[in-house]
Amino acid sequence: MQEYDLIIIGGGPAGLAAAVSAKDQGINSILIIERDDELGGILNQCIHNGFGLHTFKEELTGPEYSQRFIDKVISYGIEFKLNTMVLDVNDNKQVTAVNTEDGILELQAKAIILAMGCRERPRGALNIPGSRCAGIYTAGTAQKYVNVEGLMPGKEVVILGSGDIGLIMARRMTLEGAKVKACVELMSYSGGLKRNIVQCLDDFNIPLKLSHTVTNIHGKDRLEGITIAQVDDNRKPIKGTEEYIVCDTLLLSVGLLPENELSRNANVKLSRVTGGPIVDESMQTSIPGIFTCGNVLHVHDLVDNVTTESYTAGRNAANYINGIHKVGNIIDVFATDGVRYTVPNTINPENVDTVLDVRFRVGEVFKGAYISVYFDEAREMHLKKKILTPGEMESVKLTKAVFDKYSECKKITIKVEKE
Repeated sequence: MQEYDLIIIGGGPAGLAAAVSAKDQGINSILIIERDDELGGILNQCIHNGFGLHTFKEELTGPEYSQRFIDKVISYGIEFKLNTMVLDVNDNKQVTAVNTEDGILELQAKAIILAMGCRERPRGALNIPGSRCAGIYTAGTAQKYVNVEGLMPGKEVVILGSGDIGLIMARRMTLEGAKVKACVELMSYSGGLKRNIVQCLDDFNIPLKLSHTVTNIHGKDRLEGITIAQVDDNRKPIKGTEEYIVCDTLLLSVGLLPENELSRNANVKLSRVTGGPIVDESMQTSIPGIFTCGNVLHVHDLVDNVTTESYTAGRNAANYINGIHKVGNIIDVFATDGVRYTVPNTINPENVDTVLDVRFRVGEVFKGAYISVYFDEAREMHLKKKILTPGEMESVKLTKAVFDKYSECKKITIKVEKE
């Protein structure tokens, strides 16, 4: 059995940044395992710009962003295996993987970082009536066809869901000559960033139909059209509001699911809200020595936030390996009153050096509301926000000083308050 100090599962932006961070902390025995034939992850097919504004202070495409970290991994001499599928991870930090060159690999690590990313929710999870005709793709699959394979999925397109990838593909398909008839969203608000709504829909006069959904799919061999309808407050179609749209392609942008089969195998506790692991301030899961970062933990809106989080995971995995990760009093973090979830879920103040970013999402749109942070029953922060939307990640910074101030604190609560 081969032994490593640190094994990182996933060679996308999260895994790469975590590896670089651990190396900077003096960890030399590192292995990155990637199932694809190259490093970079999903960013390899994201050829639009807008990446790196926070991390590198410049605007990069997805491949340019990931290449910055690939170059650093190579220059650091960090070992990686491509075309390698991880079959199992257990709570003893043993990894079983397979590839065509080595066959079955049995690996032992002192620490593991889970960075497997996420997958798209498919048509089968939506229960849309209609035939099983060609022309229905997830938005990510269509993105790979267009940007990597040089293939056009269709000419007349409707997009179901207004997450960022759906919005970006509305623009991409238009630029490649397709006609995007509409972007249809079940909720009363878009799930994507405001800038993507403006740049990808408004700039191209693509209608965004909020509180609508697809109720039927028409076509035998190839998609011929879809029926959409307005939905009520319970998200049920309203009779009499049906509209038929002629199209040959339907792209699904209906949510991302953290890829956590391996996490379950390792007995890592998962959040019922995000589907990702429950973590502490160090990005450590419920299993000591197993850390996580990126979209396998919770779905991010900006890759720059993934990088920051992954730096934290890599640094703390190194501390764990070096025996300087502290175990002490735990403060539970609760999300309530409009806040869906927080990352982290627990905090050990002894591992907070100067400041800790607590990231969270709200469950609906709020205007002119406040984000409040309570230490036990004492309200410590009360931040006015012009607008809060589920599509954009929010965060609060908790300093070492505030933890010292509330040294006996048992719980932290983050909530939305109207006044």
